[in-house]
Amino acid sequence: MPARYLRETVVLSKIESTYGVDSAPTEAANAVLVSDVSITPVNADNVDRSLIRGYMGASEQLVGSNYVALSFAVELAGSGSAGTAPAYGHLLRACGLSETVTASVRTEYNLATPVTDSVTVYYFCAGVKYVAKGCRGNVRFSLPVSGRPKMEFTLLGIDGGATATTPSATTLTAYKTPALVTDANTGDITLGCTYTAATPTLTGGTGYPSQGIELDLGNAVAFTPLLGGETVDISDRALSGTLTLDLTAAQEVSFLAGVKANTTQSIGLMHGTTAGYKVMLFLPSAQLINPQRADVSGKLLQTYTLRGLPTSGNDEFKLVIH
Repeated sequence: MPARYLRETVVLSKIESTYGVDSAPTEAANAVLVSDVSITPVNADNVDRSLIRGYMGASEQLVGSNYVALSFAVELAGSGSAGTAPAYGHLLRACGLSETVTASVRTEYNLATPVTDSVTVYYFCAGVKYVAKGCRGNVRFSLPVSGRPKMEFTLLGIDGGATATTPSATTLTAYKTPALVTDANTGDITLGCTYTAATPTLTGGTGYPSQGIELDLGNAVAFTPLLGGETVDISDRALSGTLTLDLTAAQEVSFLAGVKANTTQSIGLMHGTTAGYKVMLFLPSAQLINPQRADVSGKLLQTYTLRGLPTSGNDEFKLVIH
């Protein structure tokens, strides 16, 4: 029997025109460059028959409505051309972000209510093709110092079956190599800054040395089994994250006062130095809570949990590719 390997994994994904209807992604147009892949093909609420037959022993369970759970990471980089949407944009849309492209300038991703976009995913692994339809989910943004900037997607989808199939050759050229998160490529996190869309730039505020940023959209994602209408829905979100900053003694005291006063402020981070490969994360109203001290190679830093808060609605987070 020939060996089968986890590395024999290919992920295809494409936006759906109609929810839950297979959008038929192809290897040539819809392959996704991934890492840290995982799939649970059958998540079911099994029902035990609990039969009484005059002797001890288990009864079989009946497999009920089930859904597919998938997770993978995608590197966070520009498309290579300002004003051209990145290849992973459809995945962000399935996680509750709307996509707006301004030609030759930028692509903006802003939060949406309700979430109407969804994707079909084909997940090939060692000769088996799994199909998940109507996929929606959550995304975490990770930009750690000296690490790869990446997005960690967790999706739920309607079971579309499995077949013994291998993929054809994939095309992955739309996915660009990211710049590592370093001082030269990224610089300080800025608090109290303003986003200017036309440029696009972050202006004003105060920059702080940091260990990067982690953000989690915090989508509440659930599979709902209904007769004649299974769905995966995003019913709420609570954006959160972490920051670890290098502060002076006076700044630490000022930050503690802000935490106690429930102060909110903007947070921005610009990553990348070349047009077409730049990424900006911007939170116009964030609250820092839970201050903790962090020992980093003997150096004292300050770690905060952050909460992204809406001001007028669907505006607590913005991702700009430019």
